[in-house]
Amino acid sequence: MKLILAALLFILNLTLSAQSNNFAGDYTRSLNEEGKHIIEYKLTLNQDGTFIFHSYKKIQGGIPPEENKYGKGKWAGKNKMITFSTDKKEDFDEKYTLDFNKSTARFVTKNPRDKTDQIVKTRLTFLESEIPWMQKIDIFKV
Repeated sequence: MKLILAALLFILNLTLSAQSNNFAGDYTRSLNEEGKHIIEYKLTLNQDGTFIFHSYKKIQGGIPPEENKYGKGKWAGKNKMITFSTDKKEDFDEKYTLDFNKSTARFVTKNPRDKTDQIVKTRLTFLESEIPWMQKIDIFKV
């Protein structure tokens, strides 16, 4: 009985860690209008549960014309949902100013049971964030 229980716990642990490993990686999104505007987002979810985010905007006639914003902190994944947290003491400085607390994203991928030719790009869809321009943004896995 103990052996069966130990085996089940081991398999459950492998399943949970494999799911979070699917989340880890680089995600990007680039929106641009030829020669006028560029908006780029890059998010890296590390295997150790940390993340780094970079937003770059170059808007023709904008004030300021170019803008870089950075954020970092920790992430956790469960049931295709990723929650982000930022420690104000450890993760904030002159460069890293974005607060990802209360930010959540859904991990979207093609269902393995879907046998159609439909292409579903693996992505994160931000559902909630106190960063107003992050809500409802899709960032695609590279």
